[in-house]
Amino acid sequence: MSTYAIIMAGGIGSRFWPKSRLDHPKQFLRVFGDSTLIQNTVARLQGLIPPERCYVVTHERYVERTKAQLPAVPAENILAEPISRNTAPCIAYAAVRLLARDPDATMVVLPADHVITDVRKFHTVLRTAIETAQEPGALVTIGITPTYPATGYGYIQFEGSLDQLDEQPRALRVRTFAEKPDTETAERFIDSGDFLWNSGIFVWRADAIRDQMATHLPKVFQAFEPVAEAVGTEREREVVAAAFQNSPRISIDYGVMERAGKVYVVPASFGWSDVGDWRAVYELSEKDEHGNALQGNVIVHDASRCLVQSDDRLVVLIGLHDTVVIDTEDAVLVCHRESAQQVKNVVDYLYAHQLTRYI
Repeated sequence: MSTYAIIMAGGIGSRFWPKSRLDHPKQFLRVFGDSTLIQNTVARLQGLIPPERCYVVTHERYVERTKAQLPAVPAENILAEPISRNTAPCIAYAAVRLLARDPDATMVVLPADHVITDVRKFHTVLRTAIETAQEPGALVTIGITPTYPATGYGYIQFEGSLDQLDEQPRALRVRTFAEKPDTETAERFIDSGDFLWNSGIFVWRADAIRDQMATHLPKVFQAFEPVAEAVGTEREREVVAAAFQNSPRISIDYGVMERAGKVYVVPASFGWSDVGDWRAVYELSEKDEHGNALQGNVIVHDASRCLVQSDDRLVVLIGLHDTVVIDTEDAVLVCHRESAQQVKNVVDYLYAHQLTRYI
């Protein structure tokens, strides 16, 4: 049994506008330090999964840039999506390609744009998940011990309670999945003691997820079955394009995880963030004595708890608090820090009004 990483890197990260753009999406941003988010994702797997067993599924427009960012990952391991169809088709494609290489493969599926600060703990949790995934038909996900009633994450309810857990990671049966809640519901989840944040990290055998898709997502399964015979042939690109065109757009959470019978979660706490918006960047950034996280050519006066980034121009803040200011060459974002999730609405507006030069 060999373990492979499947890194999902297809989105553009619209909540990171105006830095994240169609031609320079979130996974290629240097949010913290000198490495990009996708480079950090591959780096933190080392010692558990080597680069030659890492696969990246990304939109075809990002294939060459991904290769340049990840020179240690074999070029043939960068899989191109002709169109975006959410996570279930992405995973179906990766599973078919992986089974063609290794019928006994175990997949660790993870997004390209998360931050994890305790890599040692992360590896320990993944080893537990990989071991659990060898049980026939088992699907495993990683749940993050919640630290506040977040409304930006999905939740996982498990059998047991947080106060019964010890330091040693173990897999527990999942009772249910919950969508992103409102504040009142999130508080109720936290108070109950048996809910975790849904990290979007999954572990399973490639043949197990293929079988579960055949049962729960037959249209996705049927769309990608022809790819198996085309792997490594001149027809592969054409067959993959047809598979994505014929597949419904659906997430793996809704399509499989919420319906399957043998689903486990490994509760974890390893300094995780999905870095979903500018608020998360603020929370993870180093701050001055006034709680400001400043990057670039920035001056602040009578300002506190602000995130300010400037690519070039001088940005001056006076008398502002809890504010996000992101200055780029052709656009400036100014919003309250607690409204950072709504940045996605701006991108939707730009699409709707065909202001594509800003996307």
